[in-house]
Amino acid sequence: MRRPGFLQISICLIVSILVLISPAKAQMPQRGGNQVAIMGWTDDTHYLIRTFDADKNPVVQSIDIKTGKGIFVPPAKSDRELLSQSLPQGTTLTMNDVISPDMKSVILVKENDLFFFTIGDKELRRLTNDKTAEVNARFSPDGKKIAYTKNKDLYVFDLTNNKEIRLTFDASDKIYNGYSSWVYMEEILGRPSHYAAFWWSPDGNKLAYLRTDETDVPVFTLNRIDEADGIHGLIEATPYPKPGDPNPKVKMGIADVASAKTVWVKTDYSIDQYIAWPFWTPDSKKLAIQVVNRDQNDIKIILADPSSGDFIQIYDESRKTWVEFYEDIYVMNNGSGFIVRSYRNDWENLYYYGWDGKLITQLTNFNFRITSIDRVDEDMKMVYFSASGQESTDKHFFRVGLDGKNLLQVTTGNGTHNVSISPKGSYFVDTWNSVVSAGTMIALDKKAKVIREVYKFEQPAFDPSKNSRTELVKIMTSDRLFNMPATITYPVNFDPAKKYPVIFAIYGGPNSANVSNKWFGSNPSWNSLNGIITFSVDHRGSGHFGKKGLDYMYRCLGKWDILDYEDGVKWLRTKPYIDSTRMGITGTSYGGYMTCLALTKGADYWTHGFAGSSVTDYRLYDDIYTERYMDTPQDGDMDDNVHMQNSIYLISRLQDEGKTFEFMLYPGERHGIRGVKGPHARSEANNFWLRNFFF
Repeated sequence: MRRPGFLQISICLIVSILVLISPAKAQMPQRGGNQVAIMGWTDDTHYLIRTFDADKNPVVQSIDIKTGKGIFVPPAKSDRELLSQSLPQGTTLTMNDVISPDMKSVILVKENDLFFFTIGDKELRRLTNDKTAEVNARFSPDGKKIAYTKNKDLYVFDLTNNKEIRLTFDASDKIYNGYSSWVYMEEILGRPSHYAAFWWSPDGNKLAYLRTDETDVPVFTLNRIDEADGIHGLIEATPYPKPGDPNPKVKMGIADVASAKTVWVKTDYSIDQYIAWPFWTPDSKKLAIQVVNRDQNDIKIILADPSSGDFIQIYDESRKTWVEFYEDIYVMNNGSGFIVRSYRNDWENLYYYGWDGKLITQLTNFNFRITSIDRVDEDMKMVYFSASGQESTDKHFFRVGLDGKNLLQVTTGNGTHNVSISPKGSYFVDTWNSVVSAGTMIALDKKAKVIREVYKFEQPAFDPSKNSRTELVKIMTSDRLFNMPATITYPVNFDPAKKYPVIFAIYGGPNSANVSNKWFGSNPSWNSLNGIITFSVDHRGSGHFGKKGLDYMYRCLGKWDILDYEDGVKWLRTKPYIDSTRMGITGTSYGGYMTCLALTKGADYWTHGFAGSSVTDYRLYDDIYTERYMDTPQDGDMDDNVHMQNSIYLISRLQDEGKTFEFMLYPGERHGIRGVKGPHARSEANNFWLRNFFF
């Protein structure tokens, strides 16, 4: 639950009636994909811009950034399109296929096997031919090899010698090589990993991989009773560590492809710790590995020798609350070191370290958040990055030298700024918008001086009978420590003399800010069309206030966040157009947990709510997420993420309390309601709001 995830139920408390049903997410209209956009650069002084003709067909022009003069560029086919069109007749690319780094070759997954094709070939080349599926195929950096897992063992296919090489041999139902456990995928490596736990060296000759042993991890059983599983149903058993349970045992192996031999990094296998997110030195001679202790309050980076498994420690950071893995470390191509984005001074700042573990430069020292490293120009010794600036709801673009000097904020003006950089960093095009403006595109020189306006986005005149309006506001917490950002979206035909119901649209949870200064558009959402105010607010632990705010969440999930949301209700009650007897709340994942709390602990403030995918007892959720914030208990349907057990516990307690309630289950669905059942869930939820708010 990197952002927590839970079971499909929702909850609505109205007087003494509790209704549980799947939630409908309030959709905020935003700028769509078919918009004017910067598509890249032809050289350092000419950018490519996509506009549309009278028939709404896309038109691309190459524009001189200084003069604004340009020429039309014939529609160019992308590398993917060129590759797709080169395939043999009857063969098409799918989302499961894997394209090589140079975009000229592809691995196609067909008939439960792997096929290879490169531009110039006449037919597909079959690589594997067995009954076992190859999983997570990945090209080596030079495109000459492919790594994948099969039956949870690690393999490489050498495309030059047309040879499959098996690297590991001991996988079982509890031991995996290069394939992660569920809890590692969900909480550490992330869902985009698809369980892959192996990493190519830059030279393509070695593979780092995790060996996972789940022998001691307790198994949780899911009863599959969907119609597709037959009248007797099926049992699905998954190792699932809950707070205080034994974790998967992991160690990092480094496999040499030529010899098919593995060297194990000599970390202490008896210590209960997390090992992940490795990164190689550019010469492939060393492997850096991140190690976090079970308490998750200390992170170390060790540098291992692939030939011996010996290592030295090059980085260490600890906190009284919690730390997290670094997922976006930038490795310098010149071999000098790496750049890490760390909370060392209670805000995310950039630090440049050498491979010897010594700090070369602290690149920034802000009291606001840096959100991403966007480009490192090693030749010009410049780092480009995005950060909030002094207003936490903004997004700005910055540049700083690798020596920490010559800091420049490229963008100005409140709002959300997305910047395209010319190849040599001489120019920028800033595409911005805000809650009150659809925004413009602005051309800037390397000193951030405005050259000219590139494009102005259309902002139709506001028609109160057709459009909705969103405001960005600040709400002070009751203890006067934090000024929380919030958005309020008014209904169509809003009349301040009338009383309107409200739906809180929230997520909540640590470091999960969702209020930002961006253009919401004026096309009304379902809520706005139906006379409902939509309200979102970010609490003290959402990330807007750095570690000072985040640390309030430590051992206190569900305390400060719900108190801060209550302050949002208090603020709303001061408005004459708010009907406090129709105060709704909805959320999914951690937002479902918040909704359940709002209608129990916060029942003096909220009257209705839908909770989706809710953890109702943190003893039941996975240990990595829960212990990160709450420590172990000793210290202080088909959803394989948040189990049905959470709902059963809640239902049992509601029955004990004599509450009347309804419960809706979506058989066969896992973490999220998709496919044909999705519209049903949305319809039921919408009808619920209408029924309880207006009839």
